[in-house]
Amino acid sequence: MKILVCISSVPDTTAKINFTADGKSLDKNGVQFVINPHDEYCLTRAVQLQETQGATVTVITVSDASVEPVIRKALAIGANDAIRVNSDSGDGFFVATQIAKAAKDGGYDIILAGRESIDFNGGEVPGFVAGMLDYPFINGCINLKVEGNAVEAVRESDSGKQTITANFPVVIAGENGLVEDSELKIPNMRGIMSARTKPLNVVEPEQTASKLNVVGYQKPAERGNVKMIDKDNVAELVRLLHEEAKVI
Repeated sequence: MKILVCISSVPDTTAKINFTADGKSLDKNGVQFVINPHDEYCLTRAVQLQETQGATVTVITVSDASVEPVIRKALAIGANDAIRVNSDSGDGFFVATQIAKAAKDGGYDIILAGRESIDFNGGEVPGFVAGMLDYPFINGCINLKVEGNAVEAVRESDSGKQTITANFPVVIAGENGLVEDSELKIPNMRGIMSARTKPLNVVEPEQTASKLNVVGYQKPAERGNVKMIDKDNVAELVRLLHEEAKVI
């Protein structure tokens, strides 16, 4: 069984975010980057399958060389090897095109990707990959079992939980719950040392036209001053909501 895990490098959730002077990209100065949390759940589940069913695990990311520390962490967690598509990540369609090509060339049985990245929150890439490859797609997966050449996945929907089965090859978008937080793997010294010798293959991107034109990014408006209202002064609360907040 061959598993491809898609990972992205995202700012740590505690990082202070700023944009470049033209407002069109993230200012990376002083920002600590980590594996996207949804991707980390997928990677941990893949490594569990490696340990219990002998799967081989490859991680892939689309970015420049600055992400290699994050890739090495994924290798230290337990991935067998890694692929870095040598390009700026660009838009979701571009990223999916690169992943789909690698998946097709590598003959992977399961493609795991986080439901979305915590920086752009687009949620596009896994579905794009499945569509490009014409593979079954399971989104929002919170539990995954593998039996023979098929998977049984549990996903959350607006109406509750669904249990879905699909044969290989399949694309699965995982999220919080795919593994427990206590199961997330922390690289130990042995893993860190072995990661240095594991293959990291750098490939050039498949050319495709961008589907996105970035006009600019801006931060949300800062919160205004807070007014404290006595819990018993309902009339004043209603007046402020009507006259100042204008929400009623």
